[in-house]
Amino acid sequence: MNKNILYQKKRSPLCLILACITGLLFMVSFSVNNKYPPVKTGTLKIIFTNTANGKPITLRDSVYHNYFGETYSISKLKYYVSNITIKNKQASSNMGGYYLINAATDDNTIELPLQPGIYSSLEFLLGVDSLRNCSGAQTGALDPMNDMFWTWNSGYVMFKLEGNSPASLADLKRIEHHLGGYKGTNNVATKIKINFSDAALPEIKTNSTTEIVIETNLDNYWHGISDIKIAEIPVCMTTGDLAKKIAANFQNLFSIKNIRSIP
Repeated sequence: MNKNILYQKKRSPLCLILACITGLLFMVSFSVNNKYPPVKTGTLKIIFTNTANGKPITLRDSVYHNYFGETYSISKLKYYVSNITIKNKQASSNMGGYYLINAATDDNTIELPLQPGIYSSLEFLLGVDSLRNCSGAQTGALDPMNDMFWTWNSGYVMFKLEGNSPASLADLKRIEHHLGGYKGTNNVATKIKINFSDAALPEIKTNSTTEIVIETNLDNYWHGISDIKIAEIPVCMTTGDLAKKIAANFQNLFSIKNIRSIP
């Protein structure tokens, strides 16, 4: 008998066993995939729009006034939004993420995949949490090249406002508010919670987009829990009580301007 044929006959039981195992693994994989089908999602689009005196902020070319009648112009406005969570009656979806909102750009949009449902509230952190502050310089929105990182203090600036005002007693009539601090009592990162109106609850639908426009109203930056007068506080560029006093007004900066579904 041909030796090759004899060798193949001797191997056939092993081949049969391997074939059975392969078939079993395929059946298990098929069963698992059918038991846990891919989750269908829609898209949540969050757009941040910055305003003052009831109109969009225009850098350098527009003059605004605060609650105390002090006029000012803005040359720079940036802030971090992170750890986004959206909730409904059954559960909450923590979307995470770190995003830099910059008034110098036309598009301050965050797009997130989200399971279908009707949602009742939105939460996010204005600023950067302590974990990322302790991780050194990073990339993307947290890249130091975005000019939002204190190398001397090894931490992020949560909110930055620069401009000019006749009321400022600083040199060149400047306003420079660089608000940071993440350690202990100096932490200015602020959790923001926005409840949706019962008459306008956003609904996420499969393969559709729901757009939420959040207005950041700078009028509430100067007057709220704290009174922030430019004449008294034209510059704040360190951690501590002064930064915390200004940051106390963060909670009232944000509100829902519009919600709509995009087919």
